[in-house]
Amino acid sequence: MRIGILALQGGVEEHQAMLERLDADVVRVRRPDELEGLDGLVIPGGESSVIDRLARTFGLANPLMDAIAAGLPVMGTCAGLIYLAKEVHGLAPGQQTLGALDITVARNSFGNQQDSFETTLDVGPVRDFPAVFIRAPKVLAVGAGAAEVAALPDATIVGLRSGNLLGLSFHPESTPDMRVHQWWLEEFVGG
Repeated sequence: MRIGILALQGGVEEHQAMLERLDADVVRVRRPDELEGLDGLVIPGGESSVIDRLARTFGLANPLMDAIAAGLPVMGTCAGLIYLAKEVHGLAPGQQTLGALDITVARNSFGNQQDSFETTLDVGPVRDFPAVFIRAPKVLAVGAGAAEVAALPDATIVGLRSGNLLGLSFHPESTPDMRVHQWWLEEFVGG
């Protein structure tokens, strides 16, 4: 199975290492032609405004939207969730999103880097997953077609799915636990 990672900025290496441990053929995507032939795509955490700016600079934003609309399975983590969201509170000036996931999120809602934390969550069928939150977005509203797959004990939604999309507020690549990536590959990508 051929999995792309949007390799403009952020946790590219960590996602790549995890996917390769799960026997995926990983391609780093920086140009539109590198989207061709992919079975799935990961949009990693990082800085959402930088990911957006570089995607537009390299001509990737519209091809990404087209690929998603055509059914490409995508997992967006932290900044990747922000980049997938339809509406975002706290966008940087001029920042845009792909608008593919019908949710409203707020950037950096859990605080700054010093407020990072780890907790155990159920994520879809994955039980007791060690989720790492680093300057994470909060889901404020869920639109039609999107469904919760993970929430904190206070009911704050931190994981959603909608069709071919999986969006997570946390960093599943930041632990050695491969179960969320494996679930995504099996259920969304079909491997």
